[in-house]
Amino acid sequence: MTGIPPYPELLDLIDERATAFREAATAADLDAQVPGCPDWTVRDLIAHLGAVHRFWATVIDAGPADTPPTPEALGDREPHGDLLEWSAASAALLLEALRAAPADRGCWTWWEPSGAPMNAASVARHQVHETAIHTYDAQESAGRPQSLPASIAVDGIPEFLEVTLASQGTWPYRPTRLQLSATEGPSWLFDLSSTAITVAPAQSGEPVATLHGPVSDLLLFLYGRIPETALTITGDRSAVTELRAYS
Repeated sequence: MTGIPPYPELLDLIDERATAFREAATAADLDAQVPGCPDWTVRDLIAHLGAVHRFWATVIDAGPADTPPTPEALGDREPHGDLLEWSAASAALLLEALRAAPADRGCWTWWEPSGAPMNAASVARHQVHETAIHTYDAQESAGRPQSLPASIAVDGIPEFLEVTLASQGTWPYRPTRLQLSATEGPSWLFDLSSTAITVAPAQSGEPVATLHGPVSDLLLFLYGRIPETALTITGDRSAVTELRAYS
């Protein structure tokens, strides 16, 4: 149940979650507020994810680069015509670019500070999780939130820790060690300090606090979609509050 899915599987997961996203958006009021992104309506959410897919399609097509694409290279990423058809076309452009690129093809990414690979496979992996989280947003906006697929969430947690969190810079609080413990079995220890944010080897020391819950809820918590009260917490709750404030 653990491990990064193979590259072809990552592309299939993007396709599957993008389809689920459009299904949820179809069931929602386009002017409804998105609970997980309260400044957005569902219309804004669709426009955002489509623009993201088009952005990364351009990044992959460009190949190895030290800087992100210029506005001229990105072109028009504003929705036009039927919004959901435009959304589908956006996902198709991303998948077309990824399918044409080998998994190890280098490209610019924003997560260079994390030390994570800067290549097509890492972009595909991150887009699985970004698309999955925004699918949850769309479902919640329609009043039909669903748990994230466990096969996605179990990779989403280390990806969030190793890529997103590790790219944010200096941890501003006291050094600490936390554990995420999924009811499905997997668990993750991670250390937070002013010099690094790292996933710790299993059995390498006791955590200050442990967060227990379904793997979907653990990832939704990390992305700020559900409160810490939705999880069972043992140990120092103030460390969990600091994590929420930081992430």
